[in-house]
Amino acid sequence: MSTSEESFLARRIDAGAAPLAVADVLALAAVLTIGVINHNGVDYLTADPVGWLLTLVPFLVGWAVAAPLIGAYSAGAAESAKAAIPLAVRAWVPAAVVGFALRASPLFPGGFQVTFGVVMLLTGAVALVAGRWLFFKIVG
Repeated sequence: MSTSEESFLARRIDAGAAPLAVADVLALAAVLTIGVINHNGVDYLTADPVGWLLTLVPFLVGWAVAAPLIGAYSAGAAESAKAAIPLAVRAWVPAAVVGFALRASPLFPGGFQVTFGVVMLLTGAVALVAGRWLFFKIVG
């Protein structure tokens, strides 16, 4: 990694935002799990845990790629909900697009349908907003 790449990432990722990253992953995993349960029933989680995880992974990979690039964990992101929430929503759009692309590929099951895309964009954004809001209510 070159020095300019390192400095770019250093500006985009602040170690103090690590707890916020945990909250984001939990929020996304929760909304995706609710979707899995709605479509397959709660028994699916234990009957096909690999299928369940294969539903989560494309979007968590998308989040891991997009969130640092957009600055969802940059300095100041973990200071207030006012700063953190818009960054999460901005990062979610490209993260979801990466998730959709992965699901549409032969690497993951599920494919991509426009209605799924709209629902996932909205529910993912709502989950991140709610998760970050709750994070700041708890942490202060």
